Amino acid sequence: MIRKFRQEDEDAIIRVWLEASSVGHHFIPLAYWENLVKDVRDIYLPQNETYVYTDDTTGNIAGFLTLSEDYIAGIFVAPDYHGQGIGQALMAHAKKLRTKLELKVYLENTQAFSFYLRQGFKISREQTDEDTGHKEYVMVYQEALSV
Repeated sequence: MIRKFRQEDEDAIIRVWLEASSVGHHFIPLAYWENLVKDVRDIYLPQNETYVYTDDTTGNIAGFLTLSEDYIAGIFVAPDYHGQGIGQALMAHAKKLRTKLELKVYLENTQAFSFYLRQGFKISREQTDEDTGHKEYVMVYQEALSV
């Protein structure tokens, strides 16, 4: 089930974010992500629109999506839940909310990059992330107009 973020979800979301970041961004030291926890808690979550995907059986948060206007600031799935369609469900939810979406993905995160291509995203440009020094793609999704 996908629902809006509630304050009591905060610790679970941060845990999912750290776990998923360490797997998907294995090329960036874990300490980098750990140093961002305070910013995620104090800035990222309060200032953005976040939706959580909960496991129907356990009630655990299995993943989440964060939007800042038309920008996907984050879509993360807990590693134990990979391959179960949760990322796809979160992306479908984002597409219901917005007709245009933009995101950034590290070139080295080939699994996420492939996922975004399958979801209809196109590369807009390539750039270097100032914080990590790693190359990333800016990708855009635009809903097709009905004729």
